[in-house]
Amino acid sequence: MKYGKTGKMLYRKDKQGLFGRKTLAILVVIGLLVCAGVSSAADIPLPPVNLGETSFQDGIAFPGWLVEETFDYYHAGQFNNSQGEQISGSNKLTAVSATTHVAYISNFRLLGGFYGAEILLPLVDVDVDTSFGPKGSEQGVGDLIISPFILQWTDHKLFGMPYFHRFVFDITLPTGAYDRNRPVNIGSNTVSINPYYAFTIMPTDRLEMSARLHYLWNSENDEPFVGLGAGTIQPGQAFHANYAASYEVVKGVRLGINGYALQQLTEDKVDGRSQANSDERVFGIGPGIKWSGNGLSLYLNSYFETGAENRPEGTKVVFRLSKVF
Repeated sequence: MKYGKTGKMLYRKDKQGLFGRKTLAILVVIGLLVCAGVSSAADIPLPPVNLGETSFQDGIAFPGWLVEETFDYYHAGQFNNSQGEQISGSNKLTAVSATTHVAYISNFRLLGGFYGAEILLPLVDVDVDTSFGPKGSEQGVGDLIISPFILQWTDHKLFGMPYFHRFVFDITLPTGAYDRNRPVNIGSNTVSINPYYAFTIMPTDRLEMSARLHYLWNSENDEPFVGLGAGTIQPGQAFHANYAASYEVVKGVRLGINGYALQQLTEDKVDGRSQANSDERVFGIGPGIKWSGNGLSLYLNSYFETGAENRPEGTKVVFRLSKVF
């Protein structure tokens, strides 16, 4: 059974849910985020991850090529401490990015799923201005993301409903611009392992619910920001997820709600020592719209963050253009 752009039974060549983008939510600030009464340790930010870059019908894909461009705008007017309280002073962050994504799913089957691979490369412009530490702006190429292993299942059912799902093993390589003498960097200078499982279930032809569940592991950075006075740093491990639900209001047009969540699971390390109260957390939610037709899909999603801990809290707008062949 094959489902087309709107989720209705159409033809096989449509790959509309696709793989989306797995990179670049905000920026990498490798700096000393220390302030009297705010934090007693160096805060090591997590590398950028997919927070809201994928949304509606995320689990749906079929054999063929995908070329995709994702544009992000993020602005935060506050930074929160480990208790989720706003840090005093004028603290702002703005990040704009464009990520090119190319993916291929073959007709070769493994474990019942179609095998594929993908690559993503972001261009980034970030500006940060805080009263308690980092200041500066950078532009350049971000870290390269590759996946040598994708499995996409297209013909399953769950509780009698069409169920599309996918497993992807993503690896982020430290290819982005990085200088240990700068407090603000685009690259993270770490290797990140970030596999995910995505799915879409369709209770009706018009209604769909999707999610993407990630686990993040990061290697050590052996050239940390000089202001830390450390030999190595290692961001903690984390779980992050995107979720969405949409309804096809007219043929090819979907309206819905989309969101994301991030929870750091292990503490950051400096020279091998765990840093207490260093876990990050944030939630985002907002409305979205999708238009699709003739193998082309346009997504516009917005997010309003809440509950941030040890990170900025702001708003995000994501525009994504996808073409399948």
